[in-house]
Amino acid sequence: MKLRRSISAEKEQQFGVIKSMKFRKTKTAALALASLLAVGSFSGCALVTNNLKKDLEQVVATVDLTASEDYASLKGTIAASDVLKRDLVASYASVGSTYVNSYGMDPADVYEMLKNQLVNRQLYVQYAQAYFLDTDSTKSKAAWDSAISAAPEGQKEIAAIKYFLDEDEWKMADYTVKSSLNATLDSQELEYIDAEEDLHDHDTARTTPTGIDTVSEDFYDTAYQVYTGFNHASACGTYEAQEGSTPTTRMKAYKTLLSNLHYYGLVSKGENTSDITQLSYYFNELKSQYETQLINKLGEVFEEQAKEKIREEWIKEEKFETTLASQKEQFGGSDTTALESALDGVSDTSFVLYAPDNYGFVINILLPFSTQQTQELNDSEADFGDAKGNKFIKRASLLKGLVATDQRNTWFTGHEDYSYEAKADEAYTAGNADRKYLFFEDSMTKTEDKSGVPAQYEKIPNYLGKYTYNGKVFESTDEDGDKEYTFRPEKISIEGFLTEMKGYLEYAGLSLGQVNGKSYYPNGDKDTYYDQTNYYGSDGKVDYSKFLYYEAKINFTEPFNANRIFCGATATRPASQENLAFSVINELSFAYNTDTAGLNSYLGYAVSPNNTDFVKEFEYAAQEAVRGGAGTITVAPSDYGWHIMYCTFAYSAENPSPYTFNWDEIEVEGTFSNLYYEALTAENFSSYSSELQTTVLNKYNNDTCVTVFEDRYKDLYEA
Repeated sequence: MKLRRSISAEKEQQFGVIKSMKFRKTKTAALALASLLAVGSFSGCALVTNNLKKDLEQVVATVDLTASEDYASLKGTIAASDVLKRDLVASYASVGSTYVNSYGMDPADVYEMLKNQLVNRQLYVQYAQAYFLDTDSTKSKAAWDSAISAAPEGQKEIAAIKYFLDEDEWKMADYTVKSSLNATLDSQELEYIDAEEDLHDHDTARTTPTGIDTVSEDFYDTAYQVYTGFNHASACGTYEAQEGSTPTTRMKAYKTLLSNLHYYGLVSKGENTSDITQLSYYFNELKSQYETQLINKLGEVFEEQAKEKIREEWIKEEKFETTLASQKEQFGGSDTTALESALDGVSDTSFVLYAPDNYGFVINILLPFSTQQTQELNDSEADFGDAKGNKFIKRASLLKGLVATDQRNTWFTGHEDYSYEAKADEAYTAGNADRKYLFFEDSMTKTEDKSGVPAQYEKIPNYLGKYTYNGKVFESTDEDGDKEYTFRPEKISIEGFLTEMKGYLEYAGLSLGQVNGKSYYPNGDKDTYYDQTNYYGSDGKVDYSKFLYYEAKINFTEPFNANRIFCGATATRPASQENLAFSVINELSFAYNTDTAGLNSYLGYAVSPNNTDFVKEFEYAAQEAVRGGAGTITVAPSDYGWHIMYCTFAYSAENPSPYTFNWDEIEVEGTFSNLYYEALTAENFSSYSSELQTTVLNKYNNDTCVTVFEDRYKDLYEA
């Protein structure tokens, strides 16, 4: 479905807009090779050898930072690292082949690039060890040597990295490896579950909100274990087995993984394969994850150094005020191309600080005509022989009979059953006892710190999560004991939707009022609206204001504050009124909206007061919502059905630059100041860190510290 009448041209470069990647702790999966092994092939690799294991174990490069004069004193303490052919093959299979197949790069160049990446990683790990020995007063060469000596054979390399990490970082590494292994096994197991159950889901899966089941970056579970089928899923801590999983399907998945590990020489004969955490392969992956934790640790040091360079005056005067002045000049003229492109690209790292009157954003909830109604509209005659083919009168009669239903039934079914039964006093039910199902329990109920342990999951942003499925749900079990659902969704008219919306807003503590004294029903009440016969102005042109069915505005207790629209609830504060309203409407959009292009958008559709390529009825209703300001709701039809517009954000003549930067709020999550500071910090850190890494790698990636054995891997790309 296209709300635009034509596809827009490619967005032009934005002017004066901060764009950078927000810094996050690196969570590089240590198991790229494991995921490839799960499917049992290294696609695109020319491996022709009589002894595959021996071939893959060849050293293609050796990295030794202590060969340089700067770190010669640490020789024998910082161990040299080997890059194996197996590592190179896995990297090619994981990402390298894309460069060849999609971008036409020469395989030899790709292997050289990947080899350099692997070498640079080991150089950087060794540099991190040397850095912390030199700067951390709690670390010493003698204690490090002692820790390595005390480690069991086969685990000394792990001990060398582990020494520089704290207990939380050890536990995080262990949890990450285990959870990655479970994810690999989950993927393989699905094939066996599907084969045994012969599942065929003909329903298109409903789009889910961004951020569901997002594990908090600081969370780990010391009781977490890899579920292999030889143990019990219930004994694996917070791991949750997939729908349809049985010990048999899990064992099959695990045996497939083991078979491939054996084939590629990653498991030796005689190892106890019943416990994956005792395999040499597991310790290799754990070492890799310890390396990642060490790189993260050094990155955090550099981030703090970069933050120290950011001062309040610099942000306010050199960045915020300068960018604001630049945008006023560039976006205030008659050419709106750059402004509209910038608005289309708004995000939490890309800000439009200034825009003229009546620019803004709307969420569009489309309640569609049925297939039969659409066909009937298409087959009908134009109004009074209208030369333009308009069928407004016929459409009005069809609108009166349009009914919508809750679209979330696919969130109950398949391997991802997101539903859970909530208590009536913890959910909005509209007084209907049959309504009891909510969704995304993990993201709704496991988002608070408990006893000092970090929350397991992050909250879904801009999503209240209390709106129950609107309809009856009949739950049963099949012959295998698995849940089955049948549904009888409630059919609601546009008035039924408005009743649901008003009720849910009131449940959240919000209410609706008139927009600047205008009538809620500007073109007749809910009955007479459909009796109109004239949709034209005195000039003979279509008067799109006559299509407006309903208009209202949320009664914010204080003036709308653009700085707080993303301030969701935390353990120490409630959600801002701006975010609460946004979250209610956004959730209703996921429940009813069939304009799936609008789901998971940042603030909704960017709206201009000028002529646009949106269909005209949509354009007018969206512009009217923006004219009313943030919190305004308008309802109007198009040939697609009913559109419910909610203005999330608006620029006005009174307030064309609605943001203010407040240094005191840089740590207040979700505020504009916090997001702006985070974006600048990430930009500054990226530049600072990149310079440091480049300096280190340029200095030590040379023939002194790195020995490359090209003859051992050139067969991978030579015919």
